Amino acid sequence: MVVHRPTGSGGRRATVHRHGQDVSLGIAYSDHDLVVFLEAAGAAEPDSVLDDPQWVEWRGKPAHEFGGTWPRAATARGQRP
Repeated sequence: MVVHRPTGSGGRRATVHRHGQDVSLGIAYSDHDLVVFLEAAGAAEPDSVLDDPQWVEWRGKPAHEFGGTWPRAATARGQRP
């Protein structure tokens, strides 16, 4: 499973490569969400493999960080999108 960089509003997209293509598992907002995705993918002990690079590849930000950043233009005006 690949856990992609955080989205602008928070959460991280999770995908798995299956049958020659990337399949979206959904947006994870916590480690618990990733455990649910791994259970569905057939991991026997999904909570123990989040730091196993054979199961999970973290991209764009350190593992277990899910917060996003608000777009720069909106925060410069003191607003949220």
